[in-house]
Amino acid sequence: MANSLGLIILSLVMALAAASKAEGARAFFVFGDSLVDNGNNNYLATTARADAPPYGIDYPTRRPTGRFSNGYNIPDFISQELGSESTLPYLSPELTGRRLLVGANFASAGIGILNDTGIQFVNIIRIYRQLEYFEEYQRRVTALIGAARTKRLVNRALVLITLGGNDFVNNYYLVPFSARSRQFRLPDYVKYLISEYKTILRRLYEIGARRVLVTGTGPLGCVPAELAQHSRNGECAAELQRAASLFNPQLVQMLGQLNRELGSQVFIGVNTRQMHLDFINNPQAFGFVTSKVACCGQGPYNGIGLCTIASSLCPNRDVYAFWDPFHPSERANKLIVQQIMSGTSEYMNPMNLSTILALDSTV
Repeated sequence: MANSLGLIILSLVMALAAASKAEGARAFFVFGDSLVDNGNNNYLATTARADAPPYGIDYPTRRPTGRFSNGYNIPDFISQELGSESTLPYLSPELTGRRLLVGANFASAGIGILNDTGIQFVNIIRIYRQLEYFEEYQRRVTALIGAARTKRLVNRALVLITLGGNDFVNNYYLVPFSARSRQFRLPDYVKYLISEYKTILRRLYEIGARRVLVTGTGPLGCVPAELAQHSRNGECAAELQRAASLFNPQLVQMLGQLNRELGSQVFIGVNTRQMHLDFINNPQAFGFVTSKVACCGQGPYNGIGLCTIASSLCPNRDVYAFWDPFHPSERANKLIVQQIMSGTSEYMNPMNLSTILALDSTV
């Protein structure tokens, strides 16, 4: 009896020690779309998924994980910078116990700022559902370590949110004369998106987020999928580029307003459009042979349809800026995170992640 009691006490002490250690590291939470989805859509009945080869061909296991990448994605590289293991998808059955304290990834491929974005993908976790899951997560962690320590874990956490691209590609420009394009002129649609996004971000703050990296859209008209449809000589699609050039500056402006309202630098603008444009304008400077042709796909620029086992596949993914018709390669993701870490104010507004981590370590 005494022996078994000793074992129970020992296991409790070890569990508390593990919780304390995990709590010492900074938790990381991810919200958004396929650029940051770590595999939630694997658990859903949807066509927006990356759970078949050749996805994951360069991941350590050489198997697809649900990431829309040949290997690691942006959240993985941020986790590495934090000195943590990658966050698990919130829907993963493995996300229990100590692993909850690392954080969670709530992102779901196909979603946007608006609820009607990505309706063709049917079962995806729309942004307000992701926020509800974040609240559910906090209740689960409270049961594990108590309310006060959970609040501290969440308030100290780093958050990444990536939204907006699908609101153009999979909504406004999805089909000619789409419902939203009949409802709004492009400048008015952008204003509407920014207003809706502000509401989402304010809600994220209300439920505990205090350091949030907010990415803009990439150069939407320059992805291989758009080149395949609209480009004759490799030039970016003008209308989608116009959308991105309207959206991103207004996003930065809105983040500044929110920070002033809150009296704190909660929201950090990440200029992913400029980060991508650097590759597109001068791929060789970054060691890429092309920023126009996807590694995996078919048709012009390998930009038609999905990346599947039957697609044309490049032998060396590291020399391609794009992995599939829409998503950056693992190496491009790594370069983007390097800019997130140490980029100037042109890329990170008002400060980069290295500065944030240094500031927050003194608190």
